[in-house]
Amino acid sequence: MSSGAPFITFEGIEGSGKTTLSRWLAEWLGAQEVPTLWTCEPGGSELGVALRHTLLQTSVDPLTELFLFLADRAHHVRTVILPALHQGLWVICDRYTDSTLAYQGYGRRLNLRWLRRLNEVATHALEPNLTFLIDVPVQVALTRTTQPNRFEQESLAFHERVRKGYLRLAEREPERFRFVILDGTQPIETLQRTIQHTVQMKFCKN
Repeated sequence: MSSGAPFITFEGIEGSGKTTLSRWLAEWLGAQEVPTLWTCEPGGSELGVALRHTLLQTSVDPLTELFLFLADRAHHVRTVILPALHQGLWVICDRYTDSTLAYQGYGRRLNLRWLRRLNEVATHALEPNLTFLIDVPVQVALTRTTQPNRFEQESLAFHERVRKGYLRLAEREPERFRFVILDGTQPIETLQRTIQHTVQMKFCKN
């Protein structure tokens, strides 16, 4: 593995399996003796835990929702992600800026250009080196949720907009090798092998 400190994010709709796969990657890297931090949004800091409860359980208007997510992200980047990267840790994050574009942009129909600018300010323009998008049909993904939160209870139309939004975001940046779209209906072992191979190809020295 390279001596750098990559920042890898996982994205997808509710029930896509991104949390399970992101945790697995962090554990696999740890087994390879790669210093790694797994984190998530919202909830990757003490403040984030409180904001996560509010965001997932309390009904708020789209603009309030957006700024709560951005507050969590700004604090998360400054207190967790950047310090870890500066220490040489690989950072694996369950959700990041693309979630805001997909959910609040495509899902809530807020202005995408405005959201990109707000994300840039909140993160000091920190972008992932690699993003895995776990793509799953909406009706399949929602059958996997057992304790629905506020987002999981949204309409099918909302989730379809979010899924399509993610796919459009991935189409925008193929030349950067940032988005890797994975079929989340495949067996988890297949997905794990693909993730492992991609990480090795992108970040190994040889």
